[in-house]
Amino acid sequence: MIKKFILSFILFFNLTFIVNAEKLSFFEEAKELYEKEEYDDSKFLFQRNIVYNPKDSESYLYLAKIFKNEENNSELEKNINTVLLLEPKNEEAMYLLIDIELQRSNFSKAEELSEDFKKICSNLCDKIAFINKRLKEFEKKDAS
Repeated sequence: MIKKFILSFILFFNLTFIVNAEKLSFFEEAKELYEKEEYDDSKFLFQRNIVYNPKDSESYLYLAKIFKNEENNSELEKNINTVLLLEPKNEEAMYLLIDIELQRSNFSKAEELSEDFKKICSNLCDKIAFINKRLKEFEKKDAS
């Protein structure tokens, strides 16, 4: 009886390890394909990774970048919002969302997001000046 339990435990542990390794390989392979600009294949693998790990904000972020490249704004925004839901302080996702709002000419929302971005930035703080410049350009166009 104890032997069966031990064998079952070992089998379960090994299967769990194999499945987890496979999940990790989906993301890593998808990232490599993304860097090679093989977006369709990487998109498939990021989506597959999300099936196994639905809270992987990085996969959603890469999908957002792919959809931005494909100019699929609805999927871009959906994935950005998912990233920010899972990781509210994700600078890159916040910056992409600000960009969307600026493209929509939704300056009040972009300005509000910009203030939030200033509070969380640590790596992309240099983007604040660019955001402010774009907001001022829109204000000048609006004034004329």
